[in-house]
Amino acid sequence: MKVKDGRAIAHDNEVRVLRSLHRFGWLRTRDLAALVWQRWQAHPLSEPDFRPPAASASGLRMAQRTMCRLFKARQVLRSQAPNGSVIYALAEAGARRLQRLGVPAKSGKDLVRSFSSAQFRHRCIANEIAIGAIIAGLRVSTEREIAQNRWLGGDAGIAGKKPDVLLHHGGQVWLVEVEKSRKNAKDYAQLLRWLAQVGIDALRPSGPTLLDKGMHWAKVVFVCTPAFQARLCRDLAAAGWKKNAIDSIIMFKPSLYSFEDIVFSS
Repeated sequence: MKVKDGRAIAHDNEVRVLRSLHRFGWLRTRDLAALVWQRWQAHPLSEPDFRPPAASASGLRMAQRTMCRLFKARQVLRSQAPNGSVIYALAEAGARRLQRLGVPAKSGKDLVRSFSSAQFRHRCIANEIAIGAIIAGLRVSTEREIAQNRWLGGDAGIAGKKPDVLLHHGGQVWLVEVEKSRKNAKDYAQLLRWLAQVGIDALRPSGPTLLDKGMHWAKVVFVCTPAFQARLCRDLAAAGWKKNAIDSIIMFKPSLYSFEDIVFSS
């Protein structure tokens, strides 16, 4: 087998980075290091654990070098996030490079102009969940892809709702919601109504009708604070949900995310 030279390897890494930015919208260096410079499983070895991926020291070095080249070539845009992190998105030249490869990419300049601290926290968590699942061998729809209707739910969503991340494998679907404690009354009421529809659909003897044919509900996963978990469980119980029904359909991951620290816990 012919061994690639350094230039060919660098070229391939650049294309993988640009493709990643197309899928995610924007990413930090550590995200790219974990996603691009790490071997992916061909198939999942277990159910997803939703933990954030860890980048290696060598992966970080390679990501830094690659982003430096792409920035100098004006193929990526660089911006500073609310917490001081440097994030990257596709520039026009990077989008054109992907278009020549048949990828319908667009510049991400509007994505990095301005966003709130809360939006940044939310997208970081959604991106880390998606990256960890990709590495683990699952098929993934990122928050960016879902926002652009490039996922199995399309523009209509699933029962009118779009998740933050969607994972699937072997016909099983995990729909992931990143939630903090505070949610306005209208959105929270809509969430309760949507969960009621999902609960009925997941337990339908003839199989679900809200998902594509051949797919089945695994879990609706909430990456959230303990306060949000307690509130949702309390309100579901008040709406008539039994504990075993909640446990069979909903999964909570309150220990992975710290609202105060704006990071996943180690």
